[in-house]
Amino acid sequence: MNAHIESFHLILEEDCLSRFQFETYSEAYQEVSEFMRFYNDRRMHSSILDLAPSEFYEMSKAQSLKIKEIRV
Repeated sequence: MNAHIESFHLILEEDCLSRFQFETYSEAYQEVSEFMRFYNDRRMHSSILDLAPSEFYEMSKAQSLKIKEIRV
């Protein structure tokens, strides 16, 4: 579980936080919130058939999908 958390933190740091210099907490909060919406709704994830979560959800309602098995 810790490896998944560390992986997410690396993605957050590289794809969001390192791109900007924030003047205020509210600017940082806004940018992180936008990134989280992107990450959870539109970003393709290799563990769910290289689909965005929203696409995977819609497809899974219509048909049974087999996702990749992840071993920890």
